[in-house]
This record gives sequence, C-alpha cells and structure tokens, in this order.
Amino acid sequence: MTATIINCSKLRYPMKTHILRFVLASTATLASLNAHSADALVESWFTPYSGKYARLYATDADKNSGNAVSTWSRGAINQNIPARCGVYFVGSSADWVYIRSTGLGSHIMGPWYLNAAHTMIFPNLPRNAATLYRIPRNPSVPATKTLTGLGPIGYFVDGVAMFDTRDAFYWNGTREANGGGNWNRDAWVNESVTFDPAQAHQPGDGTYHYHANPVALRYLLGDHVEFNAATKTYSESTSPVTEHSPILAWVRDACPLYGPYGYANATNPASGVRRMISGYVLRNGQNGTQNLTAVGRGNIPPWALRLYNVAANQVIGPNVSAQYPLGRYMEDNDYLGDLGYTHGVDFDLDEHNGRFCVTPEFPNGTYAYFVSINSNGAPAFPYNIGRAFYGSPTGGSVASIAETVVTNFVGGSNSVLKLSAPVAAAGSGNITLTWSSVEGGTYVVSGTSDFQNWTTIVAPSMTATGIVATAADPGSAATDALRFYRVTRTALANSEN
Repeated sequence: MTATIINCSKLRYPMKTHILRFVLASTATLASLNAHSADALVESWFTPYSGKYARLYATDADKNSGNAVSTWSRGAINQNIPARCGVYFVGSSADWVYIRSTGLGSHIMGPWYLNAAHTMIFPNLPRNAATLYRIPRNPSVPATKTLTGLGPIGYFVDGVAMFDTRDAFYWNGTREANGGGNWNRDAWVNESVTFDPAQAHQPGDGTYHYHANPVALRYLLGDHVEFNAATKTYSESTSPVTEHSPILAWVRDACPLYGPYGYANATNPASGVRRMISGYVLRNGQNGTQNLTAVGRGNIPPWALRLYNVAANQVIGPNVSAQYPLGRYMEDNDYLGDLGYTHGVDFDLDEHNGRFCVTPEFPNGTYAYFVSINSNGAPAFPYNIGRAFYGSPTGGSVASIAETVVTNFVGGSNSVLKLSAPVAAAGSGNITLTWSSVEGGTYVVSGTSDFQNWTTIVAPSMTATGIVATAADPGSAATDALRFYRVTRTALANSEN
C-alpha cells in the first residue's frame, strides 16, 4: 500500500482536531495541493521545523556528547522557556510579503568561542528575536545605490537574519572605532573565529545571524553540503555539482540570494551548473591590482569611491602589518570590472555580488545575488552581497501589519498537523499513523468506522520525537474497508514561537 502525504502547511489552524480518511481500495492523488507556484517570495521559506524547539550546544563538551538544550542563559541573555525555530508566519499582500521569525536556526546552533583553541568562551548566546519583517513584491532598481546598514539587511529562508560584510568597526584615521567609514573591517576575516559550525554568531543583543556562507542551512536545503555526524561539522561536498542552488535568503531590496551554484551561461539553463565566480580580488599586486603591502593603504578602490562619494585619499588606512593584515578591511579588495576584466566573461558576479540570470524559480530571468565561496568551499569576498544594494531597500522590520494580508503559512505553536495515511504493518492487523506534531504538544488519537463510536488509542502506544509523532492502532484489521482517525491536541507546554 502507498501512503499519501497530505500537505496542509498553507491552511489556517482554526481547530486542534483533524480527521483522516483511510480507504484501502485506492490511493488518493493530492497533486493539486502540491502544485508548483511561481510566487517564490512566498513559497521559498523553510518551514518544516517551525513546530520544533530551537536548540544549541553551549560548549564543545555539549557538542561532543550531543547535549543540545532548548533553554539557556549566559550574560544578559536568558532564554528561560523554549522558543521554536525560525519562520512561523508568512503573509502577503499585493505589495509586501511579511514573515514572523524567532531568528533561531532550524539546525542546532553553537557552540561559540573567542579563540581558535576554544579555551575562551564567547560571551553571547542567541535569543528569540520575535521579529516581523517585510519584503517588497515589486522591486525597483535605482540609479543611485544605497549602502548596506548594520543589523538585518534581509532574512534567510530559515528565518535567521542576514548581516552585511562588515563587523561594525572601521579605521577612523588614528584607530579602529565602532561604526562605518572608508576602511571597514571584514566580518569573516576578523570574526569568523567566533562563528559556530553553521558559520553564524550573535552580538550582545542575541540576534543570531550569518555574515557569510550559511553552510548548515545549505545542508538542510540539499545544496551540495555534507554533514559529519561524528564531529558535527559541515563541509562542501566533493562530488560533482549537478543542481542549481536553491534560494537561501531574501534581501530587503526584494532580490533573492542563491547558494554558490548557478547556470554556467546566465541565460541558458541547459548550459550546466557550476560555482559562481566572485568579481573581487585581493589588492596584492596580482590581476592588475595595487600591492597594498608595498605601497600602503593610501586610497580606497574605485568601487568604494563610487559608493562613498569621497576623495580617494580622504582617509588613509593603516599600513599592512601583522596587526592590520591584508584583507582586514573590505576596501582591501578590488572589483575586476575596474581592472579591465569583463563581467559575464572573466567572472560571474557584479560589484553587488549578483547578476541578471534565469533560475529554476525564475525561468524568465531575475536579478539575483549568489553566495561566494572559493574552490575549497571557504567563503569568498564579498560573501553574500556587496557594500550596497542592487535594488531599492524598502523592506525592513515593522512593528505590525497595517493592511489586510493573505495568510500563506502558520506554524510555530499553531502549526497545522500534517498527517500521513495509516499503513497496515506487514504480517499483522496493526495500523500506524504518523503526523507532524508541535513540540511540547500532547495528543489523543482515536478511530471510528461509523462516526458514531470513537475508540481512543491508549497513550502508551503513542510516541513523539521532536516534531514527528506516531500512534499504532492494534484494534484495526488490515481488511477494514473504511476507517477514520482523529488526532486532537489536548495540551501545549509553555513556550515561545
């Protein structure tokens, strides 16, 4: 017998009771419920784990022993009750798509340290951000570009915040200070030691975020990443690339961010798939660049001049040294398009780290950013997007939804049950039901053949792990022509979305 999965992820949740019809004679076809839609901005959010608690490893010892906790406390962060993963609401109008997210990863987060030897614990832990963020449905492309700011510049499809390439420090002419200027510190170069295996971390306010290649999310989405269960680490797969990367995030200018693999020819999906090549190179004397180690940081590169609207030598950076090594600042990189190389021929991604191209979600073409990695899988500058948005960044955080919207997804503690058809166990009359539960929920399962008399399946026959629950019905003969089941949530533990 074939079990049919019923996808109810886009329905509202007005009731806590769901009835499943089981007909042995045939298998229902539900293709219409799973039909592909072209509305990628609505449909690309990663929500399968929205009913599951977010978890983290607080230390290496916890990671090594598999002790992932759902509550935590360190410094000013006190997550005293569990919070669920990522996106728990998606709504849309003609002009906007709204998401609500805890900002916590669907993968196990952490641990975080201040040094490579992992002898100094990182002082910050994530918190439930409880954010409401909107992204425009009708993007526009301005002639004058807007610089990225500190804080979220978009959201990854797992509901984790995207931060820009900087680490919030810059050279002010005499020292490094908090803020932004002409010489902005590169977050990957300067802070990656504090990233967890997913390549994310959080500041003092607990906003968990990615600056570069979100490798754990890519693993969950099947984007050419492998997971080592023994070390609990991620790495780029060494097998041949065969599929275009999925959408990983939406930037506040309404442009999608894909993983690192796109079509070899930007407008030809039959051209094969390969890693996208960044348009930036280090200013080390190669590829026609200045050698900043030899001549000093006397001027910022042309791409920065265009964006910052300042004189090249208005602020001179510190000489390259052990304290201020080459690559420490974003402006230690040149854009190949300014050095005589041709975009689309010699490299793939423009100075914003994107290109106009066709993708599986946009067969007629779109402007899209791509994650940049080197051939060994390490993040490559400018990582996710460049120093300025390609489109108008009209999206952002809002306090409330001030218009009528269509509810496209409701999850978290209000998740709709997703039931599978019961399947007769081989060699017995047992029937087992499987459904996606809400973690912390308590359920009662009962069955009937006539809608008059309901038989409760006793609690000991029901087990739950994470958000997958099962219950066996030993009283149902495999030869029953028709039987119905009812799953009712009777309680929910104290928790946060």
